[in-house]
Amino acid sequence: MYHPVYWIVFSATTALLFIPGVPVRSGDATFPKAMDNVTVRQGESATLRCTIDDRVTRVAWLNRSTILYAGNDKWSIDPRVIILVNTPTQYSIMIQNVDVYDEGPYTCSVQTDNHPKTSRVHLIVQVPPQIMNISSDITVNEGSSVTLLCLAIGRPEPTVTWRHLSVKEGQGFVSEDEYLEISDIKRDQSGEYECSALNDVAAPDVRKVKITVNYPPYISKAKNTGVSVGQKGILSCEASAVPMAEFQWFKEDTRYLEGTGATLKQSRLIMHPPEGGLATGLDGVRIENKGRISTLTFFNVSEKDYGNYTCVATNKLGNTNASITLYEISPSSAVAGPGAVIDGVNSASRALACLWLSGTFFAHFFIKF
Repeated sequence: MYHPVYWIVFSATTALLFIPGVPVRSGDATFPKAMDNVTVRQGESATLRCTIDDRVTRVAWLNRSTILYAGNDKWSIDPRVIILVNTPTQYSIMIQNVDVYDEGPYTCSVQTDNHPKTSRVHLIVQVPPQIMNISSDITVNEGSSVTLLCLAIGRPEPTVTWRHLSVKEGQGFVSEDEYLEISDIKRDQSGEYECSALNDVAAPDVRKVKITVNYPPYISKAKNTGVSVGQKGILSCEASAVPMAEFQWFKEDTRYLEGTGATLKQSRLIMHPPEGGLATGLDGVRIENKGRISTLTFFNVSEKDYGNYTCVATNKLGNTNASITLYEISPSSAVAGPGAVIDGVNSASRALACLWLSGTFFAHFFIKF
């Protein structure tokens, strides 16, 4: 019988000799039998099993040149390595909380009465994808070039995909690379971009980057308005811009001031309408700017209010303007729709009444004679 120390040294030497190649050939290629390659996720436990029989007198598990266990004796100082089974038919150990540095070959070495034999198993450690570095949110002017970066790690190496979340489904994947390059960026390319790292080990790691594209204003809605004298009239101007546009209203060379309704060349009596109500009986004008829309409101339109007005929208990249007309309509025109229908019904009723009276008159005439 071999001395235990001699057996351990011999097992280690045998493992070193045969680890680079295939298991030792000893006439019985199926013995000892180790399991197939073991694949586990980072943080899980890995069980390494070795099937043996009653011919075995000594057993050991090694990791490269390091002896982990010799029989029931633990040689590894790693507390994560424990023995599970040591019976005449199986010799198994477990590595808890596996990490990437545990990956590699493990050798089951046995001693029989005749020859030492070994069998190997390869431990594969998978790591879920993780995005380690990604670009910050960015603001650029329209026409600029933009490069976004998304670096991810994992085992196997994850696939990195960029997707524009602001476009229609099926059109959002714009790059399958760590880098996303956009040349001559347009305003409709603003919004959130999603970086996804996937390697099928776990759910993808997802991060987002927001691109803000600045562009000069353009007026999308400006409509002429007709109103009767003494009624309320509203001129509306809508402009898209990033940053948000600032509005100004002019009539010829006179500029109206926001809120008060006063002008740079004149001062008018202004009364703001109460919440939910209107100012009546006063010659009041007010400008209100809410987001993309600016309104110029006349609470009591007079003859001198009619004419052409200019809405000017401005931001740091430029300005644009539109001409809007406040024109006069007669009071009857303001209700032309409903009135026309009612008048038509009344005229038809009167015609039917005349026909009925005429028929009655002729019937009475023929009866009499």
